[in-house]
Amino acid sequence: MSRDTARMLDDYRMMLLIRRFEERVERLFAEGLIHGTTHLCIGQEAVPVGISALLDRHDLTVSNHRGHGHFLARGADPSRLMAELLGRVTGYCKGKGGTQHLSGLEVGHLGSNGITAGGLPVAAGAAFSLKRLRPGSVAVAYFGDGAMGEGVWHETMNIASLWKLPLLFVCENNLYAMSTPVKRGISGKSLAVRAAAYDMQWTVADGNDVEAVRAAAADLLEDVRAGRGPAFLEAQTYRFRGHSKSDAREYRTREEEEKWLAKCPIRRQEAKLAAAGVGEDELERVRREVEERIEEAARFALDSDWPPVDEALRDLYA
Repeated sequence: MSRDTARMLDDYRMMLLIRRFEERVERLFAEGLIHGTTHLCIGQEAVPVGISALLDRHDLTVSNHRGHGHFLARGADPSRLMAELLGRVTGYCKGKGGTQHLSGLEVGHLGSNGITAGGLPVAAGAAFSLKRLRPGSVAVAYFGDGAMGEGVWHETMNIASLWKLPLLFVCENNLYAMSTPVKRGISGKSLAVRAAAYDMQWTVADGNDVEAVRAAAADLLEDVRAGRGPAFLEAQTYRFRGHSKSDAREYRTREEEEKWLAKCPIRRQEAKLAAAGVGEDELERVRREVEERIEEAARFALDSDWPPVDEALRDLYA
């Protein structure tokens, strides 16, 4: 197997891991084992996988409410992540972060954020620190199209450009901010072109093609690492589920959903691997391996203890 084909297979494995993880979370939620709500990234797996492959252990990421895939792509342990979602003490945040406030400094993930655009100033702070203490390292901020209507998005874009922070802004444009279409919520014909107003390099990528995402991000990250300031990537993608588990998706047509389902990043990768000579038996081996890993994660989480009562008063800061 060539080096390129091996990388394609690794991408496939990670995207499939994220997909199966989210599907298992969906079932656990339906069983009443995950409290509150949850936001699944099914359909958007190519974006974090394509970008995370370009990051090293010193780079930092900040995510949003739809952040399970971002965390897993950085190398998070599925078992500990699943335990966190179930509120167990063995989770990354001892069960206190839950689905929307995940962090794991050991894999370079500063945290996800339940507030729209709330992670952006955190990412700017991380980038400021990296610029002073670890030149050549970068911070990556993931957010959705809806975040671009928030004032803090503009503020962070502005300060990042003024101070030439090593920060890659990644907009996962899945066409909807909850139920509001982009064309009704954000003015202009392009999201990415807004970065030009802040004197940033920008590009648009097919967010359902992991190799296209990697290629686009690689070009931008080269400049960011070289100290030329922040950059902006718009990854055009689609969430196959609702905004959250309470969303029946009545604002989308069946025709639109079928069009995007045909662009599934995992099915696309399977087709590329087949064209590269990877047999169905090898793909099936990877599928079984991933499914076993996810079931192992679910068992670990379900068998883990709840946090002790006094844990609620620890790790509090003001």
